Amino acid sequence: MPLVVAAGIGSMLGSGIIIGLSATIAVWQNGLGLTDGQVGILSGALTFAIAAGSLLAGTITKKFGLIKSFNTMNLFYLIGTLTCVMSNQFMVLLGGLIIAGFASGADLPISLTVISHDAPDEKTSAELVASTQVFWQIGVLGSYAMAFIVSTVSGATGARIVFALLAAFAAIAFLWRTLSPTFRTFHEAGNAYRAAEGEKANEVSFTTLFKGENSSRFIKFFACIMIFYVCWNLLANTFGQFQTYILVKANASQSLATGSGIILNIVGLICGIMFASAAGSKHRNKFFYVGIFIQALAMIGIALGGGSIFTIVAMIACYNIGNQFAGESIYKVWTQESFPASARASMQGFINGFSRFCCGLFALVTPFLVAPSRIQGTMYGFAGIVLISAVAGTVMIALQKKYGVAQMK
Repeated sequence: MPLVVAAGIGSMLGSGIIIGLSATIAVWQNGLGLTDGQVGILSGALTFAIAAGSLLAGTITKKFGLIKSFNTMNLFYLIGTLTCVMSNQFMVLLGGLIIAGFASGADLPISLTVISHDAPDEKTSAELVASTQVFWQIGVLGSYAMAFIVSTVSGATGARIVFALLAAFAAIAFLWRTLSPTFRTFHEAGNAYRAAEGEKANEVSFTTLFKGENSSRFIKFFACIMIFYVCWNLLANTFGQFQTYILVKANASQSLATGSGIILNIVGLICGIMFASAAGSKHRNKFFYVGIFIQALAMIGIALGGGSIFTIVAMIACYNIGNQFAGESIYKVWTQESFPASARASMQGFINGFSRFCCGLFALVTPFLVAPSRIQGTMYGFAGIVLISAVAGTVMIALQKKYGVAQMK
């Protein structure tokens, strides 16, 4: 669990930089005198920097080693966020966001791979990997709360405070991961576990799995996980980035919209904790089916709600529940337990990065799609996306059973 917390801080920083910028972008704009075009560039640059970091995670671990990459990645995040804190012009802020975004994108697949590398068995690995999603939710909630607290501070000072807190957590994670003798013991034991299982110690490209022994199985796993995660992430990114926007367009006040965001994320946090406790048990797949059903119900509920603020808030709350049972957490577990440890960082990094690029492109048209006059048809379309992810997830579960992967107790 200490290792999970140290890795989980990385997840917290990953969501923190996304929500931290989203919640303070107007403050940065006013404080630094940014144009609307520059605001768009900052948001887009962060998204694509995270994607680039994810895509190159495997390359980074292959060049520098898994544990060294895990230990030092938060140092670059620290440099990036401190650059943002000290920025007094657009280009400096942009550079800081790119550095921090790249580091957070790379850290997520790397830290998950370290957890699964050090875990003594697959059941423990599934529970610990799923637990990191709780920290992601804490990062979302904490960023919203801090942005709300400093919202009345003049100039860009409030935004600087939020990024300074992110920098402080990055410093803690860097020092803890690097200096802890307990973690060194875990890593050495992990090397012994992997050696006993006959796995390679060095990171390899995930594409090598598609050419060697059991290539058919790995290709099937990859296809199912990719389809599931891209479909799920399109919805999750929409509600993550545009939840307040949707509520405001439905004539909710800014206070109601941001306050609802905090409450809804608390609901998600509680459900994330519930799923983490079941991730290594035989009940995990039941959670998945319940979660998918709730997500589809939420999309249809918003479509049938006629633009009612109460209905939208209630259905987003339902979505946040289903989201924890059939979303990021189970995707992380599937990826870590279905592929050899030597290819997990590059595999998860590629899927994360590709999905993030898709979300960045989709975000360009999202405001148009969720406008009050179009939201009904959009939500029916989202329900269809949930159905596609349900099919991909169901096939994935069947494949794991077929190949004897993740024998849960």
